[in-house]
Amino acid sequence: MVDTQHFDEAYYRRYYEDPRTRVAAPEEIRTLADFVCGYLMYMQLPIRRVLDMGCGMGTWKYQLKRHFPRAKYTGVERSEYLCKRFGFKQGSVDSFESARAFDLVICQDVLQYLPERNAAAAVERLSALCRGALLFAVLTREDWEENCDQELTDGTGYLRSGRWYRKRLKKDFINAGGGLFVKRDAGVVLYELEKLE
Repeated sequence: MVDTQHFDEAYYRRYYEDPRTRVAAPEEIRTLADFVCGYLMYMQLPIRRVLDMGCGMGTWKYQLKRHFPRAKYTGVERSEYLCKRFGFKQGSVDSFESARAFDLVICQDVLQYLPERNAAAAVERLSALCRGALLFAVLTREDWEENCDQELTDGTGYLRSGRWYRKRLKKDFINAGGGLFVKRDAGVVLYELEKLE
């Protein structure tokens, strides 16, 4: 497991705040949020409670408010620095507990920092915490080798295959494309070609 001190002020300044070295520009995040929220509305999935697991700087909080202004947002972050700075709940994706499930769970670029056992437990936790849709993204071995800018991307951690994640997600989720996974018992109708299985 990557040490929590890895996620200090310098890490977030480099990968999130500095326009020269950040991984994604605000416009890219806004475009992704427009797609995700639009697709959720298309699926007619009510979004009242949102869990952002590994929320980073809390970017999704502001994007979600544009689309679902009444939704209650919960940001959970492992970084002590960010929890102090933004007031997020401190926790880890492989052990976080909640008395109630969430309509939307977001988990972006978190699981590659966990060893295999913890990452597998994290997928199970995400399923237990989600009653609607999961937005899931993770840096895979193929992404590192073929898709990302290695100068801007943090390659620290455990690079696994996409197959490893899909196999574990498939048990409880339907892959709806674009990083969205719908809980099998959510009551959402997806037409055959909207599923990536």
